[in-house]
This record gives sequence, structure tokens and C-alpha cells, in this order.
Amino acid sequence: MSSRGGSMDLARFSQTFFEECSEHLADIERILLGLDVHRPDGEELNALFRSAHTIKGSAGIFGFDDMTVVTHLLESLLDRIRGGELLLSPAMIDLFLQAKDTIAMQLGWHRDGKPVNQQAVEEVCSSLQQLAEQDLSSSPALGASSDGENSAAGRAGIYEIDFVPDLDLFLRGARMDYLFDELAQLGTFTAQAEVAELPAIEEFDPEECHTRWRLQLLASCMEREIRDVFEFVADEGQLQVRKLDSTDGSKFTALPVVPPLQPAGEALPFGRRAYDRNEAAPGAFGRRGSETESSIRVGVAKVDQLINQVGELVITQAMLRQMGDALDPVHFENLHRGLQQLERNTRDLQQSVMSIRLVPISIVFNRFPRLVRELAAKLGKQVELKLVGETTELDKGLVEKIADPLTHLVRNALDHALEVPEIRTAAGKAPTGTVTLQASQAGGRVVIDVIDDGAGLNREKILLKAAERGIAAVDTMTDDEVWQLIFAPGFSTAEAVTDISGRGVGMDVVQKNVQSLGGRVAIKSERGRGTTVTISLPLTLAILDGLSVGVGEERLIVPINAIIESFQPTDDNLRTVNSREVVHVRGEYIPILHLHRIFNLNGAVTDPRKGILMVIEVEGEKGAILVDSLQDELQIVIKSMEDNYRKVEGTSGATILGDGRVALILDVGALMQQAKMGRVTTGVGPDRKEARVYAG
Repeated sequence: MSSRGGSMDLARFSQTFFEECSEHLADIERILLGLDVHRPDGEELNALFRSAHTIKGSAGIFGFDDMTVVTHLLESLLDRIRGGELLLSPAMIDLFLQAKDTIAMQLGWHRDGKPVNQQAVEEVCSSLQQLAEQDLSSSPALGASSDGENSAAGRAGIYEIDFVPDLDLFLRGARMDYLFDELAQLGTFTAQAEVAELPAIEEFDPEECHTRWRLQLLASCMEREIRDVFEFVADEGQLQVRKLDSTDGSKFTALPVVPPLQPAGEALPFGRRAYDRNEAAPGAFGRRGSETESSIRVGVAKVDQLINQVGELVITQAMLRQMGDALDPVHFENLHRGLQQLERNTRDLQQSVMSIRLVPISIVFNRFPRLVRELAAKLGKQVELKLVGETTELDKGLVEKIADPLTHLVRNALDHALEVPEIRTAAGKAPTGTVTLQASQAGGRVVIDVIDDGAGLNREKILLKAAERGIAAVDTMTDDEVWQLIFAPGFSTAEAVTDISGRGVGMDVVQKNVQSLGGRVAIKSERGRGTTVTISLPLTLAILDGLSVGVGEERLIVPINAIIESFQPTDDNLRTVNSREVVHVRGEYIPILHLHRIFNLNGAVTDPRKGILMVIEVEGEKGAILVDSLQDELQIVIKSMEDNYRKVEGTSGATILGDGRVALILDVGALMQQAKMGRVTTGVGPDRKEARVYAG
């Protein structure tokens, strides 16, 4: 990490710069993809310019000169577009997106040491430079500039500039030499600094700014270009820019000496604001305080540590509650009241801490407009991307890991599902296909749908391909069972291998990645109408509300949000349908899952009439779990089985109970999948036979 001169150690600010730069790059891509080329919104153009300007200024502070070269060219072009000197075009959008990718590549080098394709950088810079050198007369203006100046700023003028900064100017990372460098790019200038009355030596702080600057600039520019230089270091009242009536360069002379600033305590000129010595600096990299007061940046490791500590607090609270339940509530009334208050406070604290890790899924969704735009152009298809439920919140750890599976599903939708415009028109569809990314919350889970209105899955083709690969499949399989075949490793129905698909690597990886997050993947498809792939994920990976149940000598945890009801069945309720044991509840036949069989537990109740059936529902499908007893409702801390032992099928983790015992947390979705896929193929050799087995 390098910095250009100065004694300030900027390395400690580098992570903040990297994060802010990534956010600005994401904003640039989002705005560019949403711009109307024919009628660009002025505010969006201003936002683009500000993002590029901020990246350039911040990169300059850290000495990342390679980034400032590209961003300066990009910033200059954006400034001319918003000023009406250049007409926006689709080719410009493509070039600006390439410039954004180049800056991101350079950022990756400084942050992670990733290699930079220097040839690509030079090509982008060359293209930007060629565009910048276009004759102004060949690009008709979009209109007058926002501040009423002549947009064809070809006439030189003399500007007088007065800048009175805050005391904390240097503490915010601002450097006057960098500002002067930007002014020098506009024209020729002279600068004169005056020092205000300094405090006593014992109170003097060398990092405080006690100077004001008066400058004269001879340049062919507009006033707003000068103000843009000071945008992130000066409030409106701290900067005065005056254009002299005469444009005669002979009047551009050295500035006269002006009186020093007024002593402390008196009115300060130009609306200057004095900060109290104990007041926090407004922000890093010259950013104004109003932009940073609403949030702070905290490392993920610190948040995870806080969540782990709250988790231990939850376990301790459960231990105290269990000990308190053994005491007489009459003699220990105050103790019981205190334990109840502790439980309420612990729950509130847990919810507050968990909300820190929740982030909107738009962080992932926002990367797909660019992907769809470029992939549709490569495939020769017309595609509209719709984003629904972008504000749905999800655990940050899940958001980071769900991006790759969603990317593959979207690529599949464009390559396999959506037809080219000619085929869609012949089928009576609109020539433009639609891909919808939709997120929502259902109970304690987040549901993400990838929906397309394409051709749908081809049942016959999937069965044929499965037979070619030796995958057990029969014509009597239901559609849902056929759709599950595409999750087999190496399965692909693509006719040819391309750089997009056809290698047989994808859906099985999607399923494994989602399952590793405690999630599930489901597919619904209708021939000629489209396909919906649904990913269901837990809202968070840390803490959930569960019901403790007894099965034999073990205690298991069932997530509260999956439970509908519990009851003790009678002979009239129990049935056998297709060799499966089911229970009849209000007109529905619900399959029974014997947990003692699934987990090989001894001493459990095997007769449903002597136990309790707990009806669960997952994504519209119901099952009845047979348990010995219902014990306690708990707030549990999820511990990973894979990290501490190994994967146990049918569970999503484990927890530590108040008495120190370990209890498995049931993955009711996986259990329901076992019940649903109870049909298997058995036998060895050419005469395989289909057999039905009970999932339990």
C-alpha cells in the first residue's frame, strides 16, 4: 500500500476505501443499465459523475494513480454529457460499462493482488480518449446547463476563488495539493494561503487546518466544474467563486496580500463553521458528515463474535430457566419473575443482534441486469428482467453464498428456456421473453423464485437422456420426479457445448450449494408456458425458535414455523394407501414419518395411537411426524454438525440444551422430500423391478 507523501498513515483507511469504491462501482453499473439513452435523467447523470469523481479523488489520496487515469477520462466524458456537450448513445453505455469493469479490475489488484490485464486497460483508455477528443461541433447539445452558463465553454475567463475550510480538513484525508492538481487540469492559476490567528503553543494541534486560500484561475471552463473540484471538501458557504467581467489575460496577476482571518470567537467569513475540539470529524476522504451519521461500518468478524456471544447467553438463560422450573414458584416468586424478565430481555437482544446481519437481497439481484443484457445479446434473444421483492432481508452469510447458484439458474433460463424471437412469435408469444427474480419471506424462511416464460422442461427428452446415462427412470414417474433427474451429476440436455452451458456441470452444484446452506430446491414446469425454480433458505443461520420433542431416549428440535398442529390419533384416523401409512385429517391423507426409523432410535413409541402426531407443512406439502412426547418451546442456537462431526441426513444442525445435552434440529424439508420420493428402483441386472418403500 502506497500513499503519495505526507505523514498520515492511510493504510488503516484502506478497507473503508475499498468498500466505498465497490459501492460506487455498483451504483455506476446500476445507473448505466437503467439509463434511457434518448432521454437521460439529469439526476442520474449527476449521480454517475459524482461516483466517478469520488473514486478518482479517493484513489488519488491512496496513490492509486492507475485508477485515477481511467476515472478521470470517464469523469470528463460524464461531465460533458450532463453539460449537454455530448449526446449519449448505446455505444457510450457499453464503453462506460467496460471502463467500470476496468476500474473494478484495478481495485482487485490493490485490494486482493489479483492480476490486471494491462492490454484491456490501455484499450479502454484509448477508446475513452478518442471519444473525449471528438469535435464539440459534431455533438449537438442536449440543452443549456443547469446553472445557466453557456454549455460551449470555449471562451477563457478569470475566476476568483475563496476557500475557507473546516479545522478538520486534513483529518478527513483531504490534501490541498490534490485539489490544486485538479484545478491545474482546468487552466492556469495562482494560489495564496493566509494563516489565521493560531492558538497557544500548548493547545496547538498540527493536524488542524488554520489556513484559508484565495486563488485566481484562468481557464475555459464553467463555474460548476470548479465547484466540482471542491465538492467533497467544502460546504456551500465555505466556497465562493466569482467570474471577473474581463477575459483579458493581462489582468491575471499575483494576488495581493489580504488581512488574516478574524480571531477565534468572532464571526467567521463565508459562513465558516468552527468545530469543537471534541467533535467527531465529518467523514473519511472529504465526505460530509451528514452522509455518514446514519450508519457505521463494522467488520463481519465482529458481528459474528457478537452473535456467538448472544448465542451463549441464550444457552445460559435456558440453563437458568430449567433450574428455576425445579423451584417452588410460591417461595421463589421474585426469582421466577427475574428469570422471566431475563428471558424477555435475552429474546429482544437476540432479535436486535440478528437484525445486524440481515441485508437486502438486492445486493445479489443488482448484479443480474448486466448479466442478462450481455448474455441476451450474445444469444440473439430479447429478454426483459424483472426484479421483485428486492428489499427482502436475508442473512449476510447466505447472501454471499447464494449468488453463484442464482447466476447459474439465470444463465440456464436464458440459454435453455427462453426461445429466440422468431420461435416465440410463431408460438403466439411476445418476441421478448421474461425472466423474473422474486424474493419473499414465508415464516422463518426466505423463498427465491427464478421464473421464465420460455418453452418449459421437456419430459421425454429428460427421460431419454437419463436412460442414455444409465440413470434409473421409468415412464410412470410423476413430473416432479422427472424434474429431479436434472439434478443428477453431469446431466445436461444441451445439444452442443458452448461457453454458456452444455458441459453437465450446474444443477447438481446448485442443489449441493443450496443444501449446504440448509436450503432446498424445487422445480415446477409447464410445457410451452415456462419454468419456476424455487430456492427456500432459512432466514438466518444462527438462532431459531423450536419445539423440543422426545423420541425414545433422545430429544429432537422441530422448528416452530413448520408446525401446524399436534394430536393423538385414533383407529379411525389411520389408513394405509399404496403401502404407505397415512393419517386422515379433515379430508386430507397425510403420510406419517417415523423418526425412530429414520434415526435408528431405541425405546421409542412405534404405534401412532400411543404417541403424538405432529403435522408439519413445508412449501404447501404436509407430513405427520410421530414422536413420543412434546416437551418445551425453546429459543435455540444452531451449531454446525459438519464443522463438529459430519453431515446427518434429515437434520439442519444441532443445539446445546439447558442441561448440557446435544439435540439434533430436524430439517423438516428434507424429511418431507424423503416421504415424497418414497418410490425407488431396486434390483441388479437387466430385469430391474420397481418397488415402493415407505420413506420412514
